[in-house]
Amino acid sequence: MKFPERLHNLRNQRGLSQAQLARDIGAHPMSIGNYERGNRYPSVLTLCCLAEFFGVSTDYLLGRTDKM
Repeated sequence: MKFPERLHNLRNQRGLSQAQLARDIGAHPMSIGNYERGNRYPSVLTLCCLAEFFGVSTDYLLGRTDKM
């Protein structure tokens, strides 16, 4: 599983819309949709914010490990 799928699954597990997640991490709402479709990838700073928000490692988000 790659970053787009992991992000989508984590967001859905929390019951958040893309707009809610974007607001919570200080990103543009369209960015989350682009990340989940694989059209764009986040900056290192945004990746770290996402990992911290969901309580997972950046390696997990990137699909480098299955260990959260």
